[in-house]
Formats: sequence, structure tokens, C-alpha cells
Amino acid sequence: MRAKITYFVLAAVLVGYFVLVGSRGVMLIRQGTAVTVVFGASVLVLPLIGVWFLWQATQFARNAERLARELAAEGGLPVDELVRTPGGRIDRDSADAVFAKRRAETEESPGDWRAWFRLAVAYHDARDTPRARKAMQRAIALHRADGGGATA
Repeated sequence: MRAKITYFVLAAVLVGYFVLVGSRGVMLIRQGTAVTVVFGASVLVLPLIGVWFLWQATQFARNAERLARELAAEGGLPVDELVRTPGGRIDRDSADAVFAKRRAETEESPGDWRAWFRLAVAYHDARDTPRARKAMQRAIALHRADGGGATA
């Protein structure tokens, strides 16, 4: 729940920033000189790109959460079997062992969105965020192909 609150607060701040930047772009365009119009139009592109990225991130999070709920209902969420240091950090060897198991599971069933979801969790635990995201995107795409109803 804390992560959701943080996400929504940061998204609201980001939207406020987009509005502020967009208003500056409009002010520059209203000045009407060639330089300010071009510069103002350029400034307006930034909030548009930002809104697009925010939308994509929100859709990704919603779809991943939907898959997590479905997997939890099936009793298939990965069990936290990781060894942790006294400070709470995940032990690297432990993460590598769990990752190897999840990778083998995914190689055995490459069309199973559940295996890809669990692999994404293993990547995340191993602190490999780019691969975790790609594995989760694959899980979402496979879920959608299975008729699961997830959207991009």
C-alpha cells in the first residue's frame, strides 16, 4: 500500500510539473516571435513525452498487479525463499540460486505467463531491473494472448 501511495504522490507531482512546463511553452508561443514560437513548441513536447511515459508506466504497473492477483488466487505466487543479511539485504548467492531455478522453469515452459512472472520476480530480487521489466512485459503479453484480458 505504501508503494501505491508513493506512486500516486509522485505521479501527481509529475503532472503538476507537466502543467507548469506546458504553461511556459504556451507563454512562449503567445509572444509570437519566430524564436519564441519554435522554443515554446519545443518546450511543449517535453510534457507530452512525459505524459506518455507516465501512462505507459501506469499501465505496466496495473497489468503486473492484475497478474499478481490472478497468480495469488491460484496459489502460484513465488515463495520468498531468499536468505537475507542481518541488515535485510538479499544474499547474492541465494538470489542466484532462486534465479537459476526460475530460469529453468521458464525454459521448460516458455509460453507460460506464470513462469515469466516468477522469473521477473527473480530478476527483481537479483536487482536486475531492466530484465525484470522485460520478463514482466513478456508475462503480460502471454497473459493477453491466453485471453487473460491484460492491456498494454
